[in-house]
Amino acid sequence: MADVGGPAPYIYVSTRMRVRKAKLIPREEYLRMLNMSLPEITRIIGETEYKKEIDELSSSFSGVNLIEVALSWNLAKEYQEILKITPSGLMKFVQSYLRHWDIQNVLTILRGKTQGVKPGKIKEVLIPAGELDRNVLDRLLAEDSPERIVEAVKGRRLGPVLAAGLHEALEAGSFATLENELYKNLYGQMISDAKGGIKGGHEFLGYIQTEIDTRNIMNLFRFRAQKTSGEAVKALLIPDGKAFSVDELVRMSSIESLDELIEAAKKKATDPELAEVFEELRQQRPIHEVEVLLTNYQLKQMDRLSKLYPFSVLPILAYLEMKRYEVTNLRAVARGKEYGLPNERIESYLVM
Repeated sequence: MADVGGPAPYIYVSTRMRVRKAKLIPREEYLRMLNMSLPEITRIIGETEYKKEIDELSSSFSGVNLIEVALSWNLAKEYQEILKITPSGLMKFVQSYLRHWDIQNVLTILRGKTQGVKPGKIKEVLIPAGELDRNVLDRLLAEDSPERIVEAVKGRRLGPVLAAGLHEALEAGSFATLENELYKNLYGQMISDAKGGIKGGHEFLGYIQTEIDTRNIMNLFRFRAQKTSGEAVKALLIPDGKAFSVDELVRMSSIESLDELIEAAKKKATDPELAEVFEELRQQRPIHEVEVLLTNYQLKQMDRLSKLYPFSVLPILAYLEMKRYEVTNLRAVARGKEYGLPNERIESYLVM
């Protein structure tokens, strides 16, 4: 979008985000889908904002694969359309946020390749929304080894971290540590962008710190489930969160009693809504339910802040995150139905 100066571009994009948010699939519709067959779910999705992709792809794909590819195409298209209407003053922040997808796409390719998944199947779930566009991702898919994939992105922002951690990941047979390092590097770059002196950086920094807190708390509960504590977790936590320092989280990871952990977390949580989430976590839960609770909290926070700062980057980021989880939910419903999972089990994975 060509900026005309003044507040007009910010008012325009804020309005467009409100309109798009109103079209997102509501909770009641997900609950209705849980009682449908996969063909019925495909038909319902084809009556929503995904109609164009479902129609275009229905001659080449069917069943859950049609849903998967249509969702990926729609999400990538939506990100590109949002970039077109983003005011130039906010563009750097949105592009910085979208680099999440570079990490996800490259790791998806690396994991798929090392597991012998066909390139066509890997491509179905890639979202070319970051710095690595569809052409770059196609070239990475054509490479015949993880080393060549990493070599092909050595000049990109994530290149040095990938190169430094690939050998260890391949030896361990797991990309988890490398993934963690990539996100730590990304958040460091995003904070640098937020503090770079560009107008609007303060609001962007608030979003990043909320996300870091949420991710660290999720990891805290993962470590607990894996019985990992103390200094062993320090290297895996992301610095520069707002509510919790890394040292505080390390200390909390060594608390054996769940009740004592919840009390310690609540004392540090200045936000009453986060304290309420911790209270819900007092009940022992599987890790995916912990993630859903914290993700719902983060989305509500982003939505609230986007209304407080309507002419900042926050309305854009709030919508993009909500759209991302809409796609995640639809995938969970489709895959759950394909595998014949009980409705209650599928519902426990939905962010709504």
